[in-house]
Amino acid sequence: MKAHQSKAPAAALTNPPAAAANKPGHKGAKRPPSKSAAPSGKLGKVVPLLKRPKGATIAELTKATGWQAHSVRGAISGAIKKKLKLAVLSEKVGEVRTYRIKG
Repeated sequence: MKAHQSKAPAAALTNPPAAAANKPGHKGAKRPPSKSAAPSGKLGKVVPLLKRPKGATIAELTKATGWQAHSVRGAISGAIKKKLKLAVLSEKVGEVRTYRIKG
């Protein structure tokens, strides 16, 4: 038996498909993050609650978003801390943990 050989044209080998993702009009093109725009959707509900002087508890955030507790904690860690670069403080008073954005 002979091994299967690809009959792709030589031009296809010199232009990798990843190059199309870098074109401005392509769906896969990355856009620079907009720092002036406030978060929208459910994340837009979370940030104002965290900016309050007393902050917010997980229970308050789950009620406002409809998310489960682990999803709220993931949003705080991933989207708010890492992507939006906001400093989030976590304080535990008694049995209740509150989160708030510093500043």
